[in-house]
Amino acid sequence: MSKRLIFNAFAMNALSHVYHGLWRHPASQQTEFNDLATWAGLARLLEQGKFDALFLADVIGLDTGHNGNWDIYVEQGIHFPANDPSALAAALISTTEHLGFAFTSSILQSHPFDFARRVSTLDHLSKGRIGWNIVTSTSRNAAENFGFDTPVPHDERYRWADEYMEAVYQLWEHSWENDAVLKDKAAGRYADPHKIHALNHHGPRYNIKGPHLTQPSPQRTPFLIQAGSSVAGRAFAARNAEATFLVCLTPQAARIAIGRLHEELAKTGRRPGDLLFFQGLSFVVGSSEEEAKRHARALDEYICTDALAAHVGRDLGIDFGQLDPDKPVADFNIQGLQGFTQFYEEAHPGKKARLADLVTAMSYNGRVVGTPEQIADALQEWRDAGINGINVAYQTLPGSFSEFIEHVMPVLQKRGLAQTDYRPGTLRERMFDVSSAAISPRHPARRDAGTFIQSTDH
Repeated sequence: MSKRLIFNAFAMNALSHVYHGLWRHPASQQTEFNDLATWAGLARLLEQGKFDALFLADVIGLDTGHNGNWDIYVEQGIHFPANDPSALAAALISTTEHLGFAFTSSILQSHPFDFARRVSTLDHLSKGRIGWNIVTSTSRNAAENFGFDTPVPHDERYRWADEYMEAVYQLWEHSWENDAVLKDKAAGRYADPHKIHALNHHGPRYNIKGPHLTQPSPQRTPFLIQAGSSVAGRAFAARNAEATFLVCLTPQAARIAIGRLHEELAKTGRRPGDLLFFQGLSFVVGSSEEEAKRHARALDEYICTDALAAHVGRDLGIDFGQLDPDKPVADFNIQGLQGFTQFYEEAHPGKKARLADLVTAMSYNGRVVGTPEQIADALQEWRDAGINGINVAYQTLPGSFSEFIEHVMPVLQKRGLAQTDYRPGTLRERMFDVSSAAISPRHPARRDAGTFIQSTDH
């Protein structure tokens, strides 16, 4: 594995993503999130700065998560309104040549047959630059939007996700043989019907006959990312993900989390190098430490602290507007707190997390303020702890990225911590620094490769 870090721009096609209130900053273009020109300009900037990918988050519901209503989410634009990230990725493909596009899609929102077709199409059109961030959706309103009275219980969502993954793997990897496409103009045969197979998938939630309607794309299966931090989420990542998004509070906490995930990987027959670890961070840059701190203070004047609490509380299943933020997390029996509470307490041995601690930690502990050299030092610590890549969150758009590219990236490149140019190949080849676009043979998507050849389906 290369020792350089992977850099993804972490964004959302919405007004406000992580640092709520900063959409009001006069230099930010966040209010123009509906304008394709905003995103095309960002994509070109990221490619010029040699970022690996644009990682697009998403939500599929608007919950009443603060003071029992949704008012603050609407007033402050907290992930609302939010546009479809796969549509944005499709629109940006032609504006770039090398930049990858990873978008979020929940098992809740698309049938696996339709989703697999959409992803294969995007992978074709981008020449293999597509990644999928797999989520299971904790939102009550998301569940209601897709026909459920209440959210699916935590562990049941991951059982559902296991079947979803099995279905899309069959479509991507087991419906078309590698040499099924002939493109034989003289004989008048585009493809060999004997090398294209139905699936006959029958499961608790899905029955899919097949075959996959789209021929194999450059990667077949997109580059797979997962962000779950609970026990079930980590086990799911160990089974399925090629990269997992961590929110560790310190490099030492990351080292512990990575060690545990390596143990999970071993249980599945996969190896440590099969799973990459992306840490979420943001940056404020200055020519001196004092200048960087002044810049950070100036940015923070626009922060809406209630909106930060509303965001974190919604994600954790807590209405911070109605609870005492100084109470220990252990006093509340809330499923959504499991993963991040564990991250927090790993980073603070012997300290029991309070609700207020989680709000602050999720919002600010991932922010690095300093000179380019200090930031490079910090990133080197994360890399040495086992982190493979950074999901860079923004405070102003595109200013946070342009400052990082102009001032920090040259220092990182000089130290060998960032790429100086794009190597050829698909997103998977670049992420893993390998010469094959195919997913690893140790991955469950490939383990049964070839079994479809014996199927009788037409």
